[in-house]
Amino acid sequence: MYEVELKLRVEHQDLRERLATIDAKPVGTVTQVDTYYNHLTRNFAETDEALRIRRETTDSEKKAKLTYKGPLVDADSKTREELETSVGDEEIMAAILESVGFDPAATVEKTRERFRCGEYTVTLDSVTGLGEFIEVETEAEKIDPAREGAVELLERLDLDPDQGIRRSYLGLLLDAE
Repeated sequence: MYEVELKLRVEHQDLRERLATIDAKPVGTVTQVDTYYNHLTRNFAETDEALRIRRETTDSEKKAKLTYKGPLVDADSKTREELETSVGDEEIMAAILESVGFDPAATVEKTRERFRCGEYTVTLDSVTGLGEFIEVETEAEKIDPAREGAVELLERLDLDPDQGIRRSYLGLLLDAE
């Protein structure tokens, strides 16, 4: 299964109104703090992989997940294999990773306002140190039709898919340093 995603830098103010015109349904807001880890023998920046612990907070709950993201597999989107599992205690998970030699590399903090539009999740991200973005994503076994649907959705929002960003927020933050 692939996470097929298109991301653009965009101001959110007018975008919320456009989302309402295409019947995107609000799903909720979440705050995420992602701690990324370096591998002992492999440079994830060079292999375009990532390992992180994500801490999520909503109005009603807190949870954590461990995620591995593989290298990009599509030249026109931010599509990659993603493996993810819930973590009962994120502090213990962090201690386990550090005990076997993984080092915390960087932290990305963001607030995400989510909408559902058909099979796609539309997310308005406010990323500390970077600004505002939109992500349109879905999970799919076939990349091309999922990417084409995401392109169509961006066009319905009067956004230019050709302005897409294939770098992760972590990569963008590291570039800005």
